[in-house]
Amino acid sequence: MPKPLDIPVPDLTGKLALVTGASDGVGLEVAARLARAGADILMPARNPQKGEAAATQIRGRTPESSIRVLPLDLASLDSIATLTARLNDEGRPIDLLIANAGVMNPPTRQVTADGFELQLATNHLGHFALVAQLLPLLVKAKAHVTSQVSVAADQGAVNWDDPNWEHGYDPMKAYSSSKIAFGLFARELQRRSDAAGWGIRSNLSHPGITPTNLLAAQPGMGRSTDTTAVKFIRAMSRRGILFGTPSSAALAPVYAATSPDARGGHLYGPKGFRHLSGLPAEQPMYSRLESENDGGRVWDLSEQLTGVRVAPLGR
Repeated sequence: MPKPLDIPVPDLTGKLALVTGASDGVGLEVAARLARAGADILMPARNPQKGEAAATQIRGRTPESSIRVLPLDLASLDSIATLTARLNDEGRPIDLLIANAGVMNPPTRQVTADGFELQLATNHLGHFALVAQLLPLLVKAKAHVTSQVSVAADQGAVNWDDPNWEHGYDPMKAYSSSKIAFGLFARELQRRSDAAGWGIRSNLSHPGITPTNLLAAQPGMGRSTDTTAVKFIRAMSRRGILFGTPSSAALAPVYAATSPDARGGHLYGPKGFRHLSGLPAEQPMYSRLESENDGGRVWDLSEQLTGVRVAPLGR
């Protein structure tokens, strides 16, 4: 087995880091690496029992870890509102927010209780609503916000005319659309932070390709068995060939969120062959994420769909 990759991470003692999707896979490894650097970890989880199991695993590696698991379903605006209201009432500034959670390629179109296509809801709209409603705490801390996109954001397009894929649903196109929208939002957040003096550093990361549960059997998403793709990725990853591991894939978002060299509005990912694995480095921005006009457009669409509007905040 190849030696595990790692990067230097600044001392994060006293910092609060919120990581979505930290119950397993890349998100768990992100939370574990931040905990090892001394951060207090806030781990919102759709399944609190799974979240607590992940927290126990992290504490087993770093016994002094401070980890708190709270309920959150990113596919539910009510759940997001409940969590953000609780955290705003508590008032502790959030120093790091790594928006990592996601779903991928449900074979048939699924709709949330709010009426959104599941991938759009979880991958983008849920994170938009989360960040928008936590903005006061992020501004207080001059937070670093890192949004985890995907190599899929370098293909396809936002389905502007039918964002919820009511017609002609295609799992992969809908996934790419959600990730492009999310990436556009992340860059627009940096522009709005610059314009308003919020002090937030918003950038993007992607994990390359690694064996996680995104393509594994998930009966709740209509997938009764593991996909052929994930079986292949697992086999290659175990041999250290081409693809990364969850721990190596976690380094890109950790670098983007913590490194003093990581810049707002920029993209970070593995620097290996075709950016599929390896140590993190700055990447060329995906062409689909370049347009400032599209960034403003996706922000406005997100406010319209979620009903969550960002109140102006002073300097």
